Amino acid sequence: MDLCTLAFFFMYLYLSIRLCWHDFSTGLLPDRFTCPLLWLGILFHLCQRPLQVNDALWGAIAGYSVMALLYWGYRIIRHREGLGYGDVKFLAALGAWHGWQQLPLLLLLASGAACIFIAGNVLWHPTTADIKNPLPFGPFMGAAGFILAGVSMVSLRL
Repeated sequence: MDLCTLAFFFMYLYLSIRLCWHDFSTGLLPDRFTCPLLWLGILFHLCQRPLQVNDALWGAIAGYSVMALLYWGYRIIRHREGLGYGDVKFLAALGAWHGWQQLPLLLLLASGAACIFIAGNVLWHPTTADIKNPLPFGPFMGAAGFILAGVSMVSLRL
């Protein structure tokens, strides 16, 4: 792995960790972290993997579109937010880094981790667990992104 790829990887880690921590502590995924993460993903593919830049662009578009459809569909049907718009932008950024092909697996991993977290919380704290509280989804998307990045790094070395 060259120095430029390593620099991009550390920027990906830094911004993703900041987003996960911020969402966990405040329930928000601010644009000051999601937008640079998205543009760095596209720039990474332009500089390091130019043949895959279309996958990155379509990943950003598909990630944004899928989550925006969920956001607006739930809002129209239930007349309230079911997820924050920062989640929409975070998935777009992850799509820019991982490509459109990885988005179904990323969402499956994130949703599965969130379900396991909720089930564990209910089992360990049955009297105080409140399922109706908002659950920050960003840390689960970030964890899924880390898993996919780790798998990608391992496959590059093989």
